Amino acid sequence: MEVLERAYAKLNICLDTPFVHADGLQEWDMLMVSIDLADTVTIKTTDCHHDILVESTSGLLPVNERNLAYQAAELMQSLANVDEGVEIHIQKRIPIAAGLGGGSSDAAAVMRALNRLWNLNLSEAELAKLGLKIDADVPYCIYSRPSRVTGRGEIVEPLKKRMPPIYFVIAKPAVSVSTPKLLRTVKYDKLEHGDMQELMNAVAQSSYPQLVKRMFNVLEPVSARQFPEIIRIREKMLQFGADVAQMSGTGPTVFGMTQKASWAKHIYNGLKGFVGETYITGLAK
Repeated sequence: MEVLERAYAKLNICLDTPFVHADGLQEWDMLMVSIDLADTVTIKTTDCHHDILVESTSGLLPVNERNLAYQAAELMQSLANVDEGVEIHIQKRIPIAAGLGGGSSDAAAVMRALNRLWNLNLSEAELAKLGLKIDADVPYCIYSRPSRVTGRGEIVEPLKKRMPPIYFVIAKPAVSVSTPKLLRTVKYDKLEHGDMQELMNAVAQSSYPQLVKRMFNVLEPVSARQFPEIIRIREKMLQFGADVAQMSGTGPTVFGMTQKASWAKHIYNGLKGFVGETYITGLAK
């Protein structure tokens, strides 16, 4: 049997990490949204073999056990206690190592698909808890809708109110960030935290101006010290008319926000000669 899943990229409208647990995993407090930039993941189960096979349209993506989609299939195969093989094809559109959660979203797509194909009947919350074994972003990507994410990433609370309409201009410079390596450099006593509660109040009121005012990513200065391109892109986005510009995840991707399609196009046109991988998108529907 075969299932096709869309694996949406994510953006961190807000990212805070208050402390590190004794086991070395970060505590997170984030507001995350999914955007209409997505990989297409085809998942097929077969009794012709017992292996997990991954292929991708990107030559940069590993297709062995280092691939998060592979790990997701392996996890679900073990949980279901089946001897069927799994064949995964990833049509890659989300930039790799960009802070957009592409690998995690592919993994979540595989978990959702195999949950259905093997009639496991696991809830989103149960899949999210399992997904944490793969990566901290997988639990959110199981839901793939605007949510506050806390704990080690496994506590996902979808928003009760709709986000206001937003156009995003996304730009990924030609560098890649290793999240584990970057997190090992974080000095928690030096982080400058924003006010998460005020940001969530803005969301509850569907106030775009207050949302823009309250956004923050505590890891942006950490990544920007290693990759000054992040600051240059952010400044360019603001110069071209973005209401706000911020790094997503651990970077290096920067996104700008506006509520006007014409401004989004203006920002995109200004950036596309400056940054090769530039996109206009909105919230995933």
